[in-house]
Amino acid sequence: MLHELLIAFCLLLVLEGILPFLAPRRWRAMLTMVSQANDRSIRMVGLVCMLTGVLLLYLIN
Repeated sequence: MLHELLIAFCLLLVLEGILPFLAPRRWRAMLTMVSQANDRSIRMVGLVCMLTGVLLLYLIN
């Protein structure tokens, strides 16, 4: 199980690095927008991402 978690973490790093590598200006602009957003909006985006991930994991397995 630890091996699969490490693989998942490595894939997460690869996916997280794609946008800043390909479009650093857009990535910086996105970070500026997020830094100006209120806490409720950021929490809602986080919740939607988590629920989507759980749903996709359920559908895959």
